[in-house]
Amino acid sequence: MAISVLVVEDDKNIQDLLQLYLEKEGYAVTIASDGGQGLTKFRAIKPDLVLLDVMMPVMNGWEVCKTIRAESRTPVIMLTAKGEVDDKITGLKAGADDYVTKPFEMRELIARIEAVL
Repeated sequence: MAISVLVVEDDKNIQDLLQLYLEKEGYAVTIASDGGQGLTKFRAIKPDLVLLDVMMPVMNGWEVCKTIRAESRTPVIMLTAKGEVDDKITGLKAGADDYVTKPFEMRELIARIEAVL
């Protein structure tokens, strides 16, 4: 059975890119377009990994991460344009297992996914 990845990202182009590459690597991908939808889908599908943007409507990624971490030990990788040191610290304190800044290389992201699984 394929490893399931929940991508919580509001940018349609990035959603499509991640889905294309992750499915090519053999992952089963589910997309959520905002933080609220992300939590709903997280609870419904119980993915093996969450790729989580920070700046999103309804609920930001830091709050989503804190909520996920309160409920589960599922690995979470923050995937965001917020690349300042303070942002990374905030993400890691919220419970993220890794923090990748945009723009990113797909090979590097795949390596980081494999490292947290």
